Amino acid sequence: EVQLVESGGGLVQAGGSLTLSCEASGFTVDDYAVGWFRQAPGKQREGVACRGSNNGPATYSESAKGRFAIFTDNPKNTVLLRMDNLKTEDTAVYYCNKMPAGPYDYWGQGTQVTVSS
Repeated sequence: EVQLVESGGGLVQAGGSLTLSCEASGFTVDDYAVGWFRQAPGKQREGVACRGSNNGPATYSESAKGRFAIFTDNPKNTVLLRMDNLKTEDTAVYYCNKMPAGPYDYWGQGTQVTVSS
């Protein structure tokens, strides 16, 4: 059974940094493409970063490019998202999942990121 537990969110000032963690169970993160997504109030969930299986290449949304980095800690079966130079528009609940992931797939509880100006 797949389970995903996201953590590491919080309140940070614009320009600050956070590293989000997603502890996975029920599958091995290095065997799958994995991604980070976010959902802001009143908006649809969107992908921000994805990394291919077997330490494959990472891709980022335009808004995340140059500021976010996705990587895995394989011994801990964890997917991480390093976020630098945070902006108020990055405020959202952040989720991770293995790819592909749709609205009817299992999702964890997410972790709230709030960026203040």
